[in-house]
Amino acid sequence: MLRHANPNLSREDMAQLLRQHHITPTHQRIEIAHAMFSRCEHLSADQIMASVNLRHSETSKATVYNTLKLFLEKGLIREVIVDPSRVFYDPNTTPHHHFFNVETGELTDIHEDAMQLSGLPPLPPGMMTDSVDIIVRIRPTAA
Repeated sequence: MLRHANPNLSREDMAQLLRQHHITPTHQRIEIAHAMFSRCEHLSADQIMASVNLRHSETSKATVYNTLKLFLEKGLIREVIVDPSRVFYDPNTTPHHHFFNVETGELTDIHEDAMQLSGLPPLPPGMMTDSVDIIVRIRPTAA
């Protein structure tokens, strides 16, 4: 899995990554993947669309959302819901958590080993844990 920003990734690299995840590599899917994996940042759908449309202005918001949904289903990216109106897409699918700066809107990774979780509550019958996502909201200290 690609975990670090690599601005040298080609469109063919993106097509190969999509094929590895059983996704047909259409032009727009390749561009959306390139926008995400060449920078390896936490981006909103609007940021992804703006990045893709800098190069090719024919990508609609519906196409971006449908592609992100497909990438999520195939395990290519993670969805980080900071609040109901702020959703980020994370190309780093390894276990980790996040800092969210409430003033700047920036989302940054916290390595999984930097936090300790001592336990989870009992799960309802017939349920299993799928994942645990921790978002630590931060802001600058008052001067």
